[in-house]
Amino acid sequence: MKPASSADSLSAISNYRFTNSSFLQEALTHKSYVNERRPSGLNHNERFEFLGDAVLSLVVSDYLASRYPELSEGALSQFKARLVSEAPLANAARRLDLGARLRLGRGEDLSKGREKASILADALEAVIAAVYLDGGLEASRNFTINVLDEELRYIDELQTRPDGGDYKTRFQEWCQKHHDVLPRYAITRETGPDHQKLFEVEVYLNDEACGIGQGYSKKEAEQQAAQRALVRVERGDDFPLR
Repeated sequence: MKPASSADSLSAISNYRFTNSSFLQEALTHKSYVNERRPSGLNHNERFEFLGDAVLSLVVSDYLASRYPELSEGALSQFKARLVSEAPLANAARRLDLGARLRLGRGEDLSKGREKASILADALEAVIAAVYLDGGLEASRNFTINVLDEELRYIDELQTRPDGGDYKTRFQEWCQKHHDVLPRYAITRETGPDHQKLFEVEVYLNDEACGIGQGYSKKEAEQQAAQRALVRVERGDDFPLR
């Protein structure tokens, strides 16, 4: 698969236009692509990923602390974890269609590397670094807040309505009305110590994944997965969706 290479196509989605497109090119170059072309003088995106992780952490921390001055450090840390972990970053990368834009080695491409959550999340961090190097901190802040809009709106809802809204019931009603089936939820990952375990849950419709959620309880993760599926329903997207 030949990746989409134009910085213009990304700017149309993200509302950021690169001055130096070489930053974006490096951010979208996976190590496997470089390894198959040695010696080529090409750089892969791991250094950008390192920098982007730091920029992302700063931007999200500043956003949360400014928006929710009444919250404790512990609550802010939990919200931050929901925003900067692999699943939400991969979801945001999918909305930007970063998978299609990646330069991957042939082996990684054949093994569906463009769909792997870890590669997508790392690529988004690298792109955040590219924006930072190209346009500075304020540009990277605006870019990050823009691409994480869906995740930030979910945090807002959690804060204004502690139950986060009954998204499971709403999605179940939609599934029954439009497909005459019930959605199915499955835990796909558990991370962290037992006293603060973070659950990742996928919701399925007719065995097709249509939303991923995270939370510090299974119920919370299921609610977020249903909420993300509903966002896509409201946008008129087709299933299956991630």
